[in-house]
Amino acid sequence: MNRILSQIILLFQLCNFTVILAQDGSVKPLIDVLKELQTRFGYQFNYASETVDDIHVVPPTKELSFKESIDYIHESTRLIFAVLDNKIVSVKKPVLQLCGYLKDKNTQEPIANATVQASRNSTITNEKGYFELKLDTKNDIIAIRHIGYKTLDRSYQFFKENTCDTIYLVPDELPLAEIVLSDYLIRGIDKLNDGSFKIDLDRFSILPGLTETDVLQAVQAFPGIQSINETVSDINIRGGTNDQNLILWDGIKMYQSGHFFGLISMYNPQITQKVSLRKNGTPVAYTDGVSGTISMETDKEINPKFQGNVAFNFLDANAFLDVPLGRNSSVQVAARKAISNLVQSPTYKAYFDRISQDTEVEFNAAEVVNSDFEFDFYDHSLRWLFKPSGKDEIRLNFINANNELVFNENAVIDGIEESRRSSVGQNSTAGGLQYHRSWNDRLSTRMNIYETDYTLKAINANILDNQRFLQKNSVSETGINLEGSFQITDWWRIDGGYQYVDTKVTNLDDIDRPFFRSLESEVLSDHSGFTQLAYISKDRMTMFNAGIRYNYLDKFKKQLWEPRFSFNRRFFNSFNLEILGEIKHQNTSQIINFQDDFLGIEKRRWRLSNEQEFPVIIGKQLSIGLSYSDRGWLINLVGYYKNVDGITTSSQGFQNQYEFVSVNGSYDAMGMDLLIRKQFKKVSTWLSYSYLSSDYVFEILPDTSFPNNLQIANSITFGSTFTTPHFLLSAGMNWHSGKPITRPVMDREVLSNGINYGPVNNGRLDDYMRADVSAVYQFKMKGTSKVNIGVSIWNLFDKENTINQFYRINTLGAVEEVKQNSLGITPNAVLRIYL
Repeated sequence: MNRILSQIILLFQLCNFTVILAQDGSVKPLIDVLKELQTRFGYQFNYASETVDDIHVVPPTKELSFKESIDYIHESTRLIFAVLDNKIVSVKKPVLQLCGYLKDKNTQEPIANATVQASRNSTITNEKGYFELKLDTKNDIIAIRHIGYKTLDRSYQFFKENTCDTIYLVPDELPLAEIVLSDYLIRGIDKLNDGSFKIDLDRFSILPGLTETDVLQAVQAFPGIQSINETVSDINIRGGTNDQNLILWDGIKMYQSGHFFGLISMYNPQITQKVSLRKNGTPVAYTDGVSGTISMETDKEINPKFQGNVAFNFLDANAFLDVPLGRNSSVQVAARKAISNLVQSPTYKAYFDRISQDTEVEFNAAEVVNSDFEFDFYDHSLRWLFKPSGKDEIRLNFINANNELVFNENAVIDGIEESRRSSVGQNSTAGGLQYHRSWNDRLSTRMNIYETDYTLKAINANILDNQRFLQKNSVSETGINLEGSFQITDWWRIDGGYQYVDTKVTNLDDIDRPFFRSLESEVLSDHSGFTQLAYISKDRMTMFNAGIRYNYLDKFKKQLWEPRFSFNRRFFNSFNLEILGEIKHQNTSQIINFQDDFLGIEKRRWRLSNEQEFPVIIGKQLSIGLSYSDRGWLINLVGYYKNVDGITTSSQGFQNQYEFVSVNGSYDAMGMDLLIRKQFKKVSTWLSYSYLSSDYVFEILPDTSFPNNLQIANSITFGSTFTTPHFLLSAGMNWHSGKPITRPVMDREVLSNGINYGPVNNGRLDDYMRADVSAVYQFKMKGTSKVNIGVSIWNLFDKENTINQFYRINTLGAVEEVKQNSLGITPNAVLRIYL
């Protein structure tokens, strides 16, 4: 009874309230109500006729004030009333707006630069995934798109009104490459479940001896990878020579890797965002690189805000700009140039002495004096990204890098002082165009077209003989890649495609007195088709990739089949088992001539396979690894076996009895890589050990089998980093056993006017050891977003390490020993200002 009585009283109150609002309860056109308010209060209403037409309301009671009256009408009609100067009131239709935060459903990471589109308006999400979008009506369909994610199409009613909720997008492709070992060495280096390593330069911490990230120096921190001569142009992966490494920059194959003739990387880390390193288990979409693949990528996202920085160090000055071109496009530009023409720092002098050791640049004939040295290097690169829609992406890349050394050779001839100019230079110019299309939630395609050109040129002026010797090695390559990916189910995916590569290699030797000219030019086209099946289990504990690549070399009418696979299984939450295998081939190799190539500074010439003197190189590899990761501890052990067939003695850098012999053969490599890492809150410490046993097999030589020139039997690396938001400190030590060498027979060094060598590679250099340290301090300064100041010392204790040793007969007819040493103590510093 009480409940019924309460409802009656409530109904009575509601009716009474209605009477108060309208004396007669009648509904009137809104335009008439506004005229009444204008007469009563003296305000003038401005509005478009379509804004108030066909709208009827119950007039407000006369007891309400002007503000209360328009508030009442706003609640009834949702129209927007804005009181302006001079008692003018603007009346507009309500603004319908949707806002929210876009995130990846799997990783919970914000999704930047996604397109959010209604019938008439559109916007993109910022770096935090946030967006605001104005709508026309509540019937609008909202489409949210981003490459790599399933498109979300929903009506406005699907979203909550007046709140900025989190909206999740689901990846539209199977995320097979997931991180299984994060911060493998330091922050920013991760190991993925497909066997590759990823270096994220945005998250990268610091490595010993480096003030900034040098991409090709960074990869040498991994077990099983090193350079026996401390360069980035001679990186050795599991006993392989540098020409057996595939180096890609945004899908473009590069034939040059270093500045300063190999001492520093030519790839600017400011525009290079991610690096993928593979030692085995390469996807079938890749060709070349029988020892390993180093793939660099620029940023795939459009930065909505202008960014940039400038920097100076003891070797160069560099700058980087990231400029948005509207909502759907941006351009990145990076440039770097040596400062040696302005100032020659201690770092520059140490580097110059290192590259000119035992060359004509350092020691000429006794009657000749070298002078007026001019050395320069520069590079500039560009990336343009355009996303015309949420399903399409167009990327344009360009890179140009140059090294040049020029000097005068002076001598007094017949009482007259003569001078002639010698020079050596390297140049790489490359460009690429990529187009990616997500057709639907399951199908995507990609096209990549590139052109890369490399030239190494030297002019050697022999002033005593009045002779000019011109040498030139050039590579011109065009590549086309077409790839497709189809999601069969949530756990299965199939990839496939076609690749065409056309390579031309030219070698020129030109002497003016006596006249001699040798020009060799070869062209080879490689057609390839490939397919790969990928699987990841529902619990994401098992991943498997298996594929095959078919190659047809039209010049030789040769067919090559290359199966490849990768398997990863996580168990007991902390353990990972990894099995990788591959067969690969490559059509180019570098021939090394230590005697007369390019003033001795750069001794490698690219050559193309011809199936006779230089066969197609075939590499086969299998590896098994086991990892444990828990509570900051990481233990990773990998054992491997590799066989590479089709190598030539002239590509291995012999400096003994086989220096001028050119025969074909193979090498085997068997070893293991061990890494132990412990992370604390601010400190990461690691210890790595690598063992390698590698032997050549050359059936034609008197010594059919002997140790590989690059066999570093044992190597140990120890390092530690200390990281805070504003300060980075890193120190480390590198030790490895000496490389194999061949010594002359004691007491019988000379035989038949030549060196009488003993057993091939039966000796070794002394052990190598180097300690490095580096530190970076970050702070904010008025007018800038951030400033970095860094210092580093390479070879902190100035240890004299012999990295090469060979023998030659001097003018007296005796054998002399020649040693080439590594860099001594070498400081560097950097100042980087972010705009």
